[in-house]
Amino acid sequence: MKKIEAIIKPFKLEEVKTGLADIGIEGMTVTEVKGFGRQKGHTEIYRGSEYTVDFLPKIKLEVVVSDDVLDKAVEAIIRTAKTGKIGDGKIFILPVEQAIRIRTEEQGDRAV
Repeated sequence: MKKIEAIIKPFKLEEVKTGLADIGIEGMTVTEVKGFGRQKGHTEIYRGSEYTVDFLPKIKLEVVVSDDVLDKAVEAIIRTAKTGKIGDGKIFILPVEQAIRIRTEEQGDRAV
């Protein structure tokens, strides 16, 4: 099993969710986060004063999938989250040693 962590633009969440649902992935965790990469934030003017916004709003999407679905899931995220502009985000893939569904005590792939 693998855990996919994707940092995406907030307005892309529904498209990504739909893209993952189309390949059978419906369970996910979504967190509103702030951060920056090469985009480095931007400057804004508030009440006549200019200030720098270093941390931009992003969405962190977390999904645990079986190894055989991993490539399809990553492709779906890229296809639906990509705008071609700076700040589209990143995808991280981490190994998951074990998953257990608390209600039924199912383990492994059956738990996800």
